[in-house]
Amino acid sequence: MTQTKPIILLDRDGVINQDSDAYVKSVDEWQPISGSIKSIAALSKAGFQVFVVTNQSGIARGYYDDSTLHAMHDKMTALVEAEGGKIAGIHYCPHGPDDDCHCRKPKSGMIEAIEAELGLSFEDHPAIMVGDSLRDLQAGNARGCSPVLVLTGKGRETQYKAIDFPFAVYTDLAAFTIATLHKYS
Repeated sequence: MTQTKPIILLDRDGVINQDSDAYVKSVDEWQPISGSIKSIAALSKAGFQVFVVTNQSGIARGYYDDSTLHAMHDKMTALVEAEGGKIAGIHYCPHGPDDDCHCRKPKSGMIEAIEAELGLSFEDHPAIMVGDSLRDLQAGNARGCSPVLVLTGKGRETQYKAIDFPFAVYTDLAAFTIATLHKYS
């Protein structure tokens, strides 16, 4: 019997692309982490639906605008498609930390939007939230996703934080992908 393939939710900065404490503000600054693009493509080609779930407070802070963000996402999508894969959807929160929105991780609004889009609940259908920060893991855990920490981006610091729920750890998105493809093959 084959297992139901989980929906894969990926944080962006620090998981798919290089992160920066000064924010990734342009298409040129958006640089993929080695292996991440091929990983997304491999998951997609194996039948996993892959979504990107990303806080983008740089918009609220005035560092870049929606059109620049969309250009970054077009670059990411084109790179994945060039490898034969597909990103099922990209959800982002443009708000700042003091905006009291429902979508900014660690809140789960973006994940709830994906559930609504797919017509299912991650309490009932398996999903995995892959991130490099505590807020990524908290958002996924709040909606019933299996939280996965990658040690790229802020992951090395995050692994030492007090986290009161179980989560898996992988060195990077490529290592997570290899394990996931093996588990669900």
